[in-house]
Amino acid sequence: MNEPLLLVGCVIFISILLNNLLAKVPVPSLLIFIGLGMLFGENGILRIPFNDYEAVNVVCSVCLIFIMFYGGFGTNIKVARPVLLPSALLSTFGVVATAGATALFAHLGLSLPWLESFLIGAVISSTDAASVFNILRSQKLALKYHTDSLLEVESGSNDPMSYMLTAVAVALLSAQTLNVPLLLIRQIGIGVICGIAMGYLAVKLLHQQLLPSQQDHTIFLLAIMVLAYAIPAYCEGNGYLSVYLCGIWIGNAKLAQKKYLSHFFDVLTHVAQVQIFFLLGLLVTPIELPEVILPAIILMLLLTLVVRPAVCTIILLPFKPKLQQLAMISWAGLRGASSIVFAISAVLSNVSITYNLYNLIFCMVIMSISIQGTLLPWVAKQLAMIDATADINHTFNDYQEDSDISFIKIHLDPTHSWCQKTLEQLRLPSELLVSMIIRKDNIVMPTGQTMLEAGDLLVLAARSFDDREHLVLREIVVGHKKAYANMTLAQIPQTQTSRIILIKRGIDTIIPSGTTMIKPGDILVMTKFSLERSKKA
Repeated sequence: MNEPLLLVGCVIFISILLNNLLAKVPVPSLLIFIGLGMLFGENGILRIPFNDYEAVNVVCSVCLIFIMFYGGFGTNIKVARPVLLPSALLSTFGVVATAGATALFAHLGLSLPWLESFLIGAVISSTDAASVFNILRSQKLALKYHTDSLLEVESGSNDPMSYMLTAVAVALLSAQTLNVPLLLIRQIGIGVICGIAMGYLAVKLLHQQLLPSQQDHTIFLLAIMVLAYAIPAYCEGNGYLSVYLCGIWIGNAKLAQKKYLSHFFDVLTHVAQVQIFFLLGLLVTPIELPEVILPAIILMLLLTLVVRPAVCTIILLPFKPKLQQLAMISWAGLRGASSIVFAISAVLSNVSITYNLYNLIFCMVIMSISIQGTLLPWVAKQLAMIDATADINHTFNDYQEDSDISFIKIHLDPTHSWCQKTLEQLRLPSELLVSMIIRKDNIVMPTGQTMLEAGDLLVLAARSFDDREHLVLREIVVGHKKAYANMTLAQIPQTQTSRIILIKRGIDTIIPSGTTMIKPGDILVMTKFSLERSKKA
């Protein structure tokens, strides 16, 4: 146990140290970790003998759960809505067509049996979410015509179909009695029902006052993510489809402090990606790769230059895409870790095939990431597909602007002193700007002559306060027997240097007034300002 933990710790440590450097390297960073794994491997410098397919299959399958969940959690449905239908078609029928066409070329070009050809096509048929997300984000590639959203949704949702096709191919090669339509219906049906049900249940429970702290919310969602995969998988459904849909449902719900959840899963997913690519590099034996390099090159060229463009053209043609958009989508069909993980599961099934499936798929993935991934920014530029006015992060739910500007809202009730006054009459400080007014579901862009009315919701912008040396926030959890329980804020003594500024109740955030009632289970957020330090400063 000590040696694996030492290895895992070293890899994570190295990945953190290399973050800044990898951002400047023109090749996809995940490719570096495959190379690092090969460097550690038995033909590398450290010569670590490692061929435990079962252990790698378990670890990588768990890591794929994290990646699939966060892929759904980070998908902004509102932004992606214009491309949901074409994305769904590419991630279902597109995967089937890709598998079939690749199988055809493998059978005709390499003289492989039909079932072996179908297995190769099924394993390599999906585009890789980790690779696509990594390149789009690291290279800040915001693409025109919602193409970035289309690629993200497609790559995030097509692994379940590839997984099902791989299971069918393995069953057929193993001469198992199999009802393919029933298998697909069961896999998809159970996966969809469980994914939506778990997502709905998670959001409902988060809106109840059951979890007192943000840490509990994070651990709760981690448990939901695991159950969203395990329950349908136990019932012979598609766990990857379920966990992806669960992530979409939760990610697009209104949750307090979502950015903290996003930061946690972002880090978790990054570590999962690094571990997958490192282990896959460690598992491969480089001296065995020459045996499969030629068929891998042939299949990869056909897949990249013939199969992917043909499938994309046929499926997207009814949506009348721009020619350069179609070319961009065709080139961006990167293959990645999920294909290698599915290849491992096929290897563990002990089916007899001509080529070493793991080595074959590994070579195809390496070529895809290194060539397609590296050239993706250049191709986008040549096709004039880069949208310089957009931000790729807007397509993700966890988007937070890197700015020292904060936004606050003020609701004007009929007794508010600002009613029936113009903004000019308020004489607000120049550092405080009324950026938007929401009036009866309409948005009013304010000027100095704008008259404020009862019922208006004002959105104000101001610079954030960041004097953490003098201002400290602390939390007090109100229990049933606490002195603050069932008291109004006015009844609670507050000193000159501390006051209650916020109440967390479940996932709701309350800005309190003197009449606000404190309830058991509330979390009181208090400021404490150090006058001594302030005077010294």
